[in-house]
Amino acid sequence: MTTSQSYSCLTGKSFVTLAGGVSVRTPSNGPDRPLLHEPNLRRYVAARLVSLAGSAITYVVMPVLVYGITGSATWTALVAVAEGLPYLLTGLWAGLLADRFERKAVMIGADLAAALVLISIPIASWFGALTAPHVLFVALAAQTIFVFFDAANLGALPSLVVRQRLPAANSLIAGGGTVIEATVPAVAGLMLVAIAPSSLLVIDSVTFVASALLIRAITRPLSRPRDGTSAGGRAAIAEGIRFLIGHPVLRYMTVIGSLVAFSGGSLVGILVVWADRSLGIEEGDWRLGFVFASWGVGGIVGSFLMPVLVRRLGGVRTALAFLPLCGAGGAVTAVSTTWTAGLPALACWGIAYMVVAANSVTLRQQVTPEPLMGRVMTIGRMTSFGSGFPLGALVVGVLADHLAVGTALLLCQISLVIATATAWMSPLRRAPRSLTLPDDATTEETSQQHTE
Repeated sequence: MTTSQSYSCLTGKSFVTLAGGVSVRTPSNGPDRPLLHEPNLRRYVAARLVSLAGSAITYVVMPVLVYGITGSATWTALVAVAEGLPYLLTGLWAGLLADRFERKAVMIGADLAAALVLISIPIASWFGALTAPHVLFVALAAQTIFVFFDAANLGALPSLVVRQRLPAANSLIAGGGTVIEATVPAVAGLMLVAIAPSSLLVIDSVTFVASALLIRAITRPLSRPRDGTSAGGRAAIAEGIRFLIGHPVLRYMTVIGSLVAFSGGSLVGILVVWADRSLGIEEGDWRLGFVFASWGVGGIVGSFLMPVLVRRLGGVRTALAFLPLCGAGGAVTAVSTTWTAGLPALACWGIAYMVVAANSVTLRQQVTPEPLMGRVMTIGRMTSFGSGFPLGALVVGVLADHLAVGTALLLCQISLVIATATAWMSPLRRAPRSLTLPDDATTEETSQQHTE
């Protein structure tokens, strides 16, 4: 799954309103100033959005390249598999690295490495040597690099924002990202009419360099000093796993997140194939970009709703309410056969999916102690995007080569039925509206004031 409208969205109050309809403020700068008044958070958000803009282009280009070369649903789905598998293979070690080393250095190094890997595709294409295995290798390598970036990134945000305000901060970033996802893919689709897909990857490579420069400009530490008593290697990883399994909410949300990610992987894995075979939108058709953008439009609405719903219902109850809606959106999308019906259905699915996904990330960030943040966040990503997502993509790709694409996609939405049943039959039904925060959360506001 992975994601502003104008410059004012990065610097003024308008973006905060977009992200949730509430006044979002930094405790360290007083109660009357918006969250993004803090320069370091502005740089962080700008870095994320610049990188997301480039990645939104790659999101369109990669499957289009493979489908154009092979014409196979399975090969096309392997792009999503390659993008999810690194979480399963390297996620735990990436989380450990993010907890042991300075997060800023990890993020900068990962950005620069990703830029170098991605530029190999346009170079190979210019020399007439581009193949489907090359594209898949780059997808795998770039995503492996991103796993290490993501582990550091997920632990970095709580160093810039106190935990009580993480729903608004995550919604702000998700809102900006989904605005990008709603607009950039549409633009990329139009550009594909006149520009070779591989050449568009140059843009993503440049955005990774820009992201690295913005992160380097952040003056506040993104990691807190360690006490020197942390466990080593496997013991440290086991410590993160024990916390997640032992938490009464996170252990169920982890299982549910994997099932929801299976559904998302089944969509992303054959989105280009679904557009071609079910909606009649081929490569080079200007509407292809809007297929990708529809998912982002739904995500925008979902990012607006998430903090409001969490504030009124609580994080767990929000998940309970939106899981069945997510399943309904997936089913309607799967049976759509025209683009006028399919794109609105896809957008509605995106609303529910974003609420569930962004809410799950926020729950983990809120209840996880700082020393375990990188490991626990990465384990959550590993079980969802590293296992559920690629498995969903692989299953739907194989099914789509033997069944109608809509039928294959519909069958994969059974995972959402199971996720909904798991949630409603578990102790989550009795979870409190507000979860208990870790001990170190109570000192974060003071710590941030001292690092201004």
